[in-house]
Amino acid sequence: MRLRTRVAVVGAGPAGLTLANVLQQAGIDCVVVERQTRAYVEARARAGLIDHRTVGFLADHGLADRLLAEGQEHGSCEFRHRGERFSVRYRDLSAERSHHVYPQQFLVRDLVAAYLAGGGTLLFSHPAVDLDGLDGDRPVLRCEPDEAEPLDIECDFVAGCDGFYGVSRQAVPAGRLNTFAKDHEFGWLAILAETPPVGEEVIYALHEDGFAGHMLRTPSVTRFYLQCPVGDRPENWPDERIWPALHRRLGLTDTELKPGPITEKNVLDMRSFVVEPMQHGRLFLLGDAAHIITPAGGKGMNLAIADAAELAARLLAHYRGAGTGVLDGYSAACLPRIWQAQEFSHWLLHLLHSPAAGQPDSAFMHRLQLSRLAQLRYSPPYTAMFSDSYVGPFDPPAASWPQAADRR
Repeated sequence: MRLRTRVAVVGAGPAGLTLANVLQQAGIDCVVVERQTRAYVEARARAGLIDHRTVGFLADHGLADRLLAEGQEHGSCEFRHRGERFSVRYRDLSAERSHHVYPQQFLVRDLVAAYLAGGGTLLFSHPAVDLDGLDGDRPVLRCEPDEAEPLDIECDFVAGCDGFYGVSRQAVPAGRLNTFAKDHEFGWLAILAETPPVGEEVIYALHEDGFAGHMLRTPSVTRFYLQCPVGDRPENWPDERIWPALHRRLGLTDTELKPGPITEKNVLDMRSFVVEPMQHGRLFLLGDAAHIITPAGGKGMNLAIADAAELAARLLAHYRGAGTGVLDGYSAACLPRIWQAQEFSHWLLHLLHSPAAGQPDSAFMHRLQLSRLAQLRYSPPYTAMFSDSYVGPFDPPAASWPQAADRR
């Protein structure tokens, strides 16, 4: 079977669905393919902190009605260490910019519903297996669903929104992309539990046993993180170990945090990754297909949607007569924002995490950690800098961003 469309979107996550909705609203034909089922995609719990620019962009395109009605607006976060705690009111320090707490799976459901209501073509259970002709005028995306005949989608452009392990980036010939990666020296045990949050703020707790995080999701569901060794396994963390660790590291009493059913438990691969450029021929990479960032600071989904916003604007300009040249600047426009977020995430990780025991510089690194925490608490300029980065990275001029050849 063969289809023809203008833009083939690989992956029905926040980036792919945002791009598809914006293109559809502009009358640009597109097809979205997704390897998982609709039920799986709409239940997949991931991020939950949506920054002010993402909310504004979605609202401008009529995609934020439920987010604004049901999401919780937040403008402060809390840090804890050795029984002391303080809040950073980042909204007050960043021109009233704030976050909304709204689980990613809820946003995905909204975006799926909007796209289908507009008559969009969204093919679930259609794994993309190959991309051909990316250097020509008519790329072809091939899908091989389990219960249907193979599908070839001929298109003008491909938007690769299919994650780190998807086919999109793998379709780029060897040597065409520069890869920048870092494996961090600690892991996170991620827990999703059916228990109410202990307060109205995100909590970052420093502890000699390791970092603990309290992340808001809904009034009855909370996300927690616990620092753990690299290579740790979820089965090493039975429920009877998790709850005492959370109480101890977060400094909570039994009345503040009551154990509830744990619905998700996994160890995160704490890795940072960026490819440059984020495009090849008629293929454009978005979200995790182009960059992985740690959960520290809640930047991943926001960067993915920012990629979608950038590419959508350039595709609209192209189809309105600007020509293909307008698409050439996609990577240069996205990468400064991505590296700004990577730098902040790396800084926050090393503020929060206990240095590995037994390392020769662990005592030195711990003193640096305490100095950073004290400056965050008592230095207005330092706190303002944190607030500005936390609420959303600035946009440096693309013209100032060095070309890939200059960085080798």
